Amino acid sequence: MTTSLPAPAPAYPVGIRRWIIVLTAVTAAIMELIDTSIVNVGLTDIAGSLGATIEDAAWVVTSYGIANVIVIPMTGFLQRYFGRKNYYIASIILFTLASYGCGVAPDLWTLVFFRFLQGVGGGALLSTSQGLMFDAFPPKQRAVASALFGLGIVLGPTFGPTLGGYIIDNFHWSWMFYINIPVGIAATFLSLSFIDKKADEYDIDRKAISIDWTGILLLAVSVGSLQYVLERGESDDWFDDEVIRYLTGAVILALPLFIWWQLRGTKSPVLDLRVLKNRNLAIGSVLMFIVGYGLFTSVLLYPLMVQRVAGFTATKTGQLLIPGGAIAAICFPLVGRILSKGVSPRYVVMAGYVFFAAFCFLMSTYTADTTDGYYIQALLIRGVGLAFVNVPLINSSVSGLKPQELPAGISFTNMMRQLGGAFGVAITNTYVAQRVAYHRVGLVSNITPDNPLATDRINGMTQTLTAKGMNALDAVGGAYRTLELAVQKQSLLLAYLDTFRLAGLFFVVSFPLLFLLRSVKMDAATAKAAADAAH
Repeated sequence: MTTSLPAPAPAYPVGIRRWIIVLTAVTAAIMELIDTSIVNVGLTDIAGSLGATIEDAAWVVTSYGIANVIVIPMTGFLQRYFGRKNYYIASIILFTLASYGCGVAPDLWTLVFFRFLQGVGGGALLSTSQGLMFDAFPPKQRAVASALFGLGIVLGPTFGPTLGGYIIDNFHWSWMFYINIPVGIAATFLSLSFIDKKADEYDIDRKAISIDWTGILLLAVSVGSLQYVLERGESDDWFDDEVIRYLTGAVILALPLFIWWQLRGTKSPVLDLRVLKNRNLAIGSVLMFIVGYGLFTSVLLYPLMVQRVAGFTATKTGQLLIPGGAIAAICFPLVGRILSKGVSPRYVVMAGYVFFAAFCFLMSTYTADTTDGYYIQALLIRGVGLAFVNVPLINSSVSGLKPQELPAGISFTNMMRQLGGAFGVAITNTYVAQRVAYHRVGLVSNITPDNPLATDRINGMTQTLTAKGMNALDAVGGAYRTLELAVQKQSLLLAYLDTFRLAGLFFVVSFPLLFLLRSVKMDAATAKAAADAAH
């Protein structure tokens, strides 16, 4: 009679080796996320340098987002097929080479092409980094690993505009891409030297892995088209644009087919949607969509508000983000320790929701004369909120899944966060445009000869211009032009305040869903499998 020996305990890296892996994984994730927002502040410079319009230059942002949202849900399959280490290193190399291509691009559409390739590589960096982090820690310490990785999720989009603004104010826009090259080279060598292959990566039988080509095609068409419609809808007048109409039709056709195919049409789906039968994952995905909406909306709205209304420079706009990023850095390890002590992630997420809603409503009370300190105060609240939301929500969403279900579950939550961000950008652009028009009508209606305040304002500005040597007729025209600029500025401010208020309402309305999350503790097998899953 023979007895089977227990499987040897996995050997976890220790000391400097562990922290090199942590640094490599977090840096790669931050680098990818920075590139989702770093170019936003440089579109004007890019358009001017390459002889393009702002509308065409927006493709530099759109192409990256489309590539990201297509690749992220596919990473579980791609890791199984190529091996996680090989796929990770190849993605770093692709991201680095594409960054160089972006920097030297001679025209806009070459830049857009390399940005798409950058997004393909970047989606993999974000999606594999947490698996590497989990492999570096034993199960009892994986809450700390999640916290460290969650720090990267927040710091990337937060510091993207900061870094982009500094580069635009002091260097050529191409350095927004060149800065990735030394980081990418270092990450490649560190990954080759310190990241080990998993046991099942040494002898991958690719012939035994079925490739769901139909699913991949339907996923690319449905999700890519949806991302395009959300990002370009407002600038292209939504359904007045022929391309938007065609791509909306593609989403309507391809998305149901993709869902049917993944549930019924294939035994090896590229994204196993059957995991959504798990209540925590289904609810958590909706909540992750809201978090993505809040994160990307705040990243978009804050710079626009302080630069266009308060008149801050791009560099100052970024500097005000630093305290909020610092408090997030402090809070993430704290959240990890709270979770490791057995506190239910649901209660931590609730606290994060309260903080983030407070940030939105506080920002909705500011004026054009609000000082730096008040913005820092609001951004500190935002940093705490994001730290308390991201990691616990990911853990709570996947904690009830079986080990083999984790790759699909985690990929789905990532996709929902990215789509939430795209939805946030789309609804923000549309809502701001509508509210600007609404408030302008209300403000202009008060500028009448019967309104003594408006008359006094115009007379005062006319006298000031006349005193500076302008003739009476030109002075009156100048006064009205100055008043028009003031109306535009006030309309923008009121529209931004309305949009922050709307973002806060999204968190308030979705808050009851948190009570539906079950408090499920991740067992040892599932925790181990999380190391094998894409983030």
